Amino acid sequence: MITVAGLTPSLDLTYVVDNFRLGRIHRPRELVSCAGGKSLNMARVASRLGGDVRVIAVLGGPTGHQVGERLAADGVAFDVVEAPTETRTCVSIASGSSDELTEVYQYAPAMPPEVWARVLAAVDADLTRRPGWLSISGAPPAELPDHAVADLVRLGHARGVRVALDTHGAALAAALGVAPDLVKVNRVEAAELLGVDPSGANPVGLADQIRGLTRRVVVITDGRAGSVAVDGAETHRVPAAVRSGRFPVGSGDSFMGGLVVDLDRGGSLPDALRTAAAAGAANALVPGPGVLDPVELAAIREEIVVERT
Repeated sequence: MITVAGLTPSLDLTYVVDNFRLGRIHRPRELVSCAGGKSLNMARVASRLGGDVRVIAVLGGPTGHQVGERLAADGVAFDVVEAPTETRTCVSIASGSSDELTEVYQYAPAMPPEVWARVLAAVDADLTRRPGWLSISGAPPAELPDHAVADLVRLGHARGVRVALDTHGAALAAALGVAPDLVKVNRVEAAELLGVDPSGANPVGLADQIRGLTRRVVVITDGRAGSVAVDGAETHRVPAAVRSGRFPVGSGDSFMGGLVVDLDRGGSLPDALRTAAAAGAANALVPGPGVLDPVELAAIREEIVVERT
């Protein structure tokens, strides 16, 4: 079972146009609208892969209502914590004439202390009924203290569940002190945490240093260059998927969904990494974050070989 803390949901709109140019009118040939934000992208993928997933989603206003409708349409179970502010909207524009995306993302609205208290209570109630994993993705919203994510990690451990974390900055630094069971960050986020230049940083070295702080599993993703995972004395290297797509938004979240759902089912770390890498690659093949074809994912997974050292 996987409980997902949906602290910063969004309504995600992806427009596909023939040739994006600033200052021009565009008629999209495709529009994908989905319940987004890192946590909801992760939850959708984990659910699509057969996971028993439930999201505690902080939603507000008509946009929040739309996000809830899309979650329900995706078959993702969720409980709503009502927010006094409108849920944000994030827009991506994909141009058929290039591989670049233009992205316009709203910041998540501030979360008042009374809403945060209801979030903690809702997560706690879910964890008492649903042993397994607590997944936390994304930075906390404004006005919450840096230790807010660490508080969620502590709550998960107090309820006897494992905690998977994908965040960055001050929230990540604070949370490492309470040893989440799985940390998944990208190379740039890891380098920022450790105060090193990301351009020359070795992902294995970064993972080793972070694991020195948590003594738990650490996964570093590096886009099309693949990923590495450090677990005790073993290092796992995952090469880049043979197939690459034009829509990478949400691939890291899809990776997280594939990773946690396999681990929740009792899979080994190498097998979970194969599913995770395939999920990230499959996500990039189609527009929309956390939107993928499980059949395509299964085919990509067969092409991936995880190396152990």
